[in-house]
Amino acid sequence: MIQRFFILCSGADTAILENCSKGEQNKYAGIGATVFFTAVMAFIASSYALFTVFDNVYTSIFFGLIWGLLIFNLDRFIVSTIKKRDSIKSELLQAAPRIVLAVIIAVVISKPLEMKIFEKEINQVLLEQKNELTLANKDQIALQYDPEIAGLNQDITTLKNEITIQEAETNALYDTYISEAEGRAGTMLLGKGPVYDEKREKHDAALLELQQLKTTNNEKIAGIETQIAGLDIAYNGAVTDSQPIIDGFDGLMARINALGELAWFPSFFIFLLFLAIETSPIIAKLLSPKGEYDYKLEEEESIVRTWITQKVAQRELVLATDMEMNNKIYSDIKSEEELYRYKKQKAEELLRLQANAFHDIQIENL
Repeated sequence: MIQRFFILCSGADTAILENCSKGEQNKYAGIGATVFFTAVMAFIASSYALFTVFDNVYTSIFFGLIWGLLIFNLDRFIVSTIKKRDSIKSELLQAAPRIVLAVIIAVVISKPLEMKIFEKEINQVLLEQKNELTLANKDQIALQYDPEIAGLNQDITTLKNEITIQEAETNALYDTYISEAEGRAGTMLLGKGPVYDEKREKHDAALLELQQLKTTNNEKIAGIETQIAGLDIAYNGAVTDSQPIIDGFDGLMARINALGELAWFPSFFIFLLFLAIETSPIIAKLLSPKGEYDYKLEEEESIVRTWITQKVAQRELVLATDMEMNNKIYSDIKSEEELYRYKKQKAEELLRLQANAFHDIQIENL
C-alpha cells in the first residue's frame, strides 16, 4: 500500500510498472518518497514563513498546504517528464531546465527553515536593528522640534540677560549713593547732602524699573517654558506613536535580511542539503541505466507514435486520391456537349429575367 502510494508520487505509469520487476518498482517508490517528503518539507517551511506574515496558525497552515501541494505537483511533473535517452548529452539538455527549476524550489524551501533554525540569532540581529531604528527615529523627530525649542530657550536667555544687566546697573547706582554718603566718592563729603539725595532717587527709580522688568520677564519666561513643555510632550507623543512600527519590524523581509547578516557558511550548507534532496530524483534518473520500465515505456510510446503516423499517412493518401478523382471527374464533365447546352439555356433564361426586371423598374420610375 505504501509502495503503491510512493509509486503514484513518482509519476510513473502504474500499468507498465506493475509488469516490471520488484527492483524497478522499488526504484520508483524511492523516487516517489523523495518527492513526497520534499513536499512535506515545503509545507512546513511555507507554513512557518506565512506565520511570520499573517501571525495566524490556521491561515498559515491553509496556505502552507496549498504551497506544499504545488511543490509536490511540480516535483512529480519534473521527475515524470525525464525520460532515458540513448545519448547522455540529450539527457542533460532535457534535464537542464528541470534542474534550474529544482534549484529555485530548493531556495524557496530552505530559506524559511533556515529562519526557523537560526531564529534566536535572527532575533538578536533584529533587536540591534530595532535599537538603531529607535535612536534614529528619535533624532529624526527631534529635528522637527529642536529648532523651535532652541529659539525659545534663546528667548529665555535674552530675557534673563535683560534682568541681569538691569540688576548690574541698579547695583552700580546703589554703590554710587552709598559711596557719596560715606564720603568715598563724588563730593568726598561725609553725610547725606543734595548730591546724595539725587543719586538715591536715581537708584530708587532704577530699582523700581528692575522690579517691573523682573515681573514682566518672569511672566514671559513662564509662558515660554510652558511652550517648551508642550513641545516636549508633542515630541514624546510622536516617539511613542512611531515606536509600534519599529517594534513590528520583524516581518518576513526583515528576517530574510537579518539572516543575510549572519555567517553564510551554515546557511549555505543547509541550502545545499535541500538542493541535494530536491535534485536527487532527477540525478538518480540521469545516473541510472535504462531499466525495464524505460524500455516498456519506450515501446508503448513507439506503438502510439507508429499508429498515429500510420493514421496521418492514410488520411493524407485519402485526401490526395479524392482530389485526383474530383479533378478527373470535372475534367470529363467539361467536355460534355449536353451539359454545355443545358447550362447555356439556363443562362439565357436568367439574362431574360434580369432584362425584364430592369425594364419594369425603369417604367415605374417614369
